[in-house]
Amino acid sequence: VNFAHGAQYMLGAFVAWGLLEYFGISYWYALIITPFVVGAFGLLIERLMLRRLYSVDHVYALLLTFGLAMLMEGAFRWKFGATGQPYPNPISGGLDIGISFIPAYRIWVIVASLMLCLTTWFVIERTKLGSYLRAANENASLVRTFGINVPRMLMLTYTVCGILAAIAGIIIASRTSSAKWTSAPPT
Repeated sequence: VNFAHGAQYMLGAFVAWGLLEYFGISYWYALIITPFVVGAFGLLIERLMLRRLYSVDHVYALLLTFGLAMLMEGAFRWKFGATGQPYPNPISGGLDIGISFIPAYRIWVIVASLMLCLTTWFVIERTKLGSYLRAANENASLVRTFGINVPRMLMLTYTVCGILAAIAGIIIASRTSSAKWTSAPPT
């Protein structure tokens, strides 16, 4: 159970915003760099904190990740406020379908989300790694007897979940930001 996943989502949006705001990196480079930063943060959480809780009841991991989420969200709220920060719109223009105008960025969000969802589904359901993950989720001690390193798989899973949360945070931040949209049709 990972209650810190939402905080990792937020962290992805803020790391990308920091790269855009303070370092002048483009949105597309931030989309590549940020998932690795948040994934490394997730890896640290798993290695330093969660790994110690695998042998005890799952409620302890739930409480730890809930506490981490509260600390992260509180720290960001204290530093940046509750309203968020303006994100630039990386894609201008859009598609006029007659009855509505669809901003190009929303099309990008839909396509990227579908690609991520389908890729994640494919890895979990159709690969050997996915079958190991599903088996370890059901019966970790049995999977260990087959020589599979379950702690390493859990570390990999937690890191990849952080990466996916960061990508989602980056993608949705520009869509829901208070920044002025430049993709509206000309009037």
